[in-house]
Order: sequence, then structure tokens, then C-alpha cells
Amino acid sequence: MKKAIIGRKVGMTQIFDEAGRVIPVSVVLAGPCVVVQKKTVEKDGYSAIQVGFEEIRENLVNKPLKGHFSKANLAPKRFLRELRTEDAENYNVGDVFKADVFTVGERIDISGISKGKGYQGVIKRWNASRGPVTHGSKFHRAVGSMGASSDPSRTFKNKKMPGHMGNANVTVQNLEVVKVDTDKNVILIRGGIPGPRKGLVVIKDTVKVK
Repeated sequence: MKKAIIGRKVGMTQIFDEAGRVIPVSVVLAGPCVVVQKKTVEKDGYSAIQVGFEEIRENLVNKPLKGHFSKANLAPKRFLRELRTEDAENYNVGDVFKADVFTVGERIDISGISKGKGYQGVIKRWNASRGPVTHGSKFHRAVGSMGASSDPSRTFKNKKMPGHMGNANVTVQNLEVVKVDTDKNVILIRGGIPGPRKGLVVIKDTVKVK
């Protein structure tokens, strides 16, 4: 990827374009992010930068991380993420980049942890059909048939069954940057993005352009 930034999802709102049309947008507080560590091909085998986002009190950081930040002569950060950008060798420890790395009209991919929904059945988890609603059917929201009992005498792998839903790393691709507020470090993105409010997200330039 060419560029990326870490941010925090604020929520959703709507704005109006020049033609007066309503555009639903997600609000992301993006940056400022500081380069904490630089990975090089000679030393680490690949090129990348480790960036920190959001201030945190020093007494909330453990000793290994304190040493990591003190080595870079930086204040502790709440979040650390590694970004494999194409121009990673051009960054140095201590460099700061903000929301203005992206411009209006650019296409981006956003990754985040989706909302956790706990243990759910097949209807909510996999959009399965329900059974008859009539009284006495005794089959309403159950899984249904799972296969023959004699042969192969087992449930096939990847069978859609009840289980844990959500709380997974999700990437939404090819979204559009509608507005960038450099003073407040805010990026407005058309459409919804994964995660709850105040959830951590990583914004990257898209790998699929329509």
C-alpha cells in the first residue's frame, strides 16, 4: 500500500453536497500518528514503519513498552500498529503525519474489529430460513438437517451452525473520502465502516478500484 493512517471511529452523520443531495458519512478521528520504529530490509527482512496513536499516561504502560518508547525518545502511545507502506524508507522515527495524507475523492479500504454479538443461532448468524410458524410444528428456528447419520457419520467442515458472531477483523473496501478537516484531524467517509463508536480503525488506500 502507498499510505495508511490509524484512527478512531466517532460515529455517523450526514452532509449535503453542492447539488443538495444527502450523503451518509462515517466520521473518523485520524491521527496524528507518530513513527515509533522503522523496519528495514537489511535488519528485519522487510520494509515497514511502526506508528503510535493517541496519548496515554506513563503509569498505564508496562516496562517493555516504556523502554520501547524511551529508545525512540517519544511519549507513550495507546495503540501501536505496523504499516507496510511503499515509501517506508522515507520515514524516520519521530515523524508525524495527520489526516491530510488523504484527499477528497480518494478511494480507501478500512479495517476494524466488528461489533461482537455473542452466541447466535443460524437465522441471525447465517440468514437461514425458519421453519413453519404453525402451532405444533416444533421446528421454528433450529438448525435443521446436518447430513446423513450413517455415512459419513459426521458433520462436514465449514457447516453453517450456531456460534460466536462478530468481534472479528473486517475490511470494507473501496470507500470514498468525502471531506478532510485538517484542523480537527477528521476524515468523512461515504458509507458505514466496521466497529462500534470509539473503535480503532486503520485507513489504507484501496487495492480494488471500480
